[in-house]
Amino acid sequence: MAGAKTHDFHILPPSIWPLVGSLAALIMATGGIMWMHEAAYGGYVFFAGVAALLFTFYSWWSDVIREAHAGDHTPVVQLHLRYGMILFIASEVMFFVGWFWAWFDFSLFPAPVEVSEGAVTLTQAAGIWPPKGLEVIDPFHLPLLNTLILLCSGTTVTWAHHALLHGDRKGLKTGLWLTVILGLVFSCIQAYEYAHAPFAFKGLNYGAAFYMATGFHGFHVLVGTIFLIVCLIRAYKGHFTPKQHFGFEAAAWYWHFVDVVWLFLFVAVYVWGGWGAPVHG
Repeated sequence: MAGAKTHDFHILPPSIWPLVGSLAALIMATGGIMWMHEAAYGGYVFFAGVAALLFTFYSWWSDVIREAHAGDHTPVVQLHLRYGMILFIASEVMFFVGWFWAWFDFSLFPAPVEVSEGAVTLTQAAGIWPPKGLEVIDPFHLPLLNTLILLCSGTTVTWAHHALLHGDRKGLKTGLWLTVILGLVFSCIQAYEYAHAPFAFKGLNYGAAFYMATGFHGFHVLVGTIFLIVCLIRAYKGHFTPKQHFGFEAAAWYWHFVDVVWLFLFVAVYVWGGWGAPVHG
């Protein structure tokens, strides 16, 4: 009786994955630095670190899923998992705040720069944004289409969530399938947009800030899509119940975060950021 559990918390058993993950991140960072400095085998070291990190993710989260099935995720534990996800999303919000800050700093206080791209000279003069001579992407073409796609995906993931709460397994799977498909379509359209963009990454602050802000958002869309694919696989395995489905709930929160960030990007970067400049094509 002296060793009986008298609380609702789950004491984790010793795990090797934090150590393995740290070593994998170190290998990846070292390889990335070697690669940027064109050192021998830098790319191989980098991708070895990436592979080790992905294996760590898979193994660690598999342990978390097994703990949930074993009944270790009590209501108290689930509450603190939610707190952790909220803090993670808050950190992601601040990450994007940095890129928005850079975008508004460059646009409201543009420094004079001249860059030659072939036969065209782009002039970024004080008080002029976008830079003189630069063609911008039409915000009401592919960007608007992508906005509608993400808004629809937010609707379908909410549908899947409500279906799960009401025990509708078919609705859960259908909603997840639609959300994953819409996420993949969004990524394909953005890749097409990048391939046909009228400006490059380097040279001007406009291009650098545009690609960093929208590119990191695109990366988050890919991560969120993978997150939802994992939830779809787990849904087919019958892992989620109306009372215990934090894994799906975390994925839905993350996807809604991606939706909201894109709305700010669409308004600030595509519409306001390119206002008054000639539209490409």
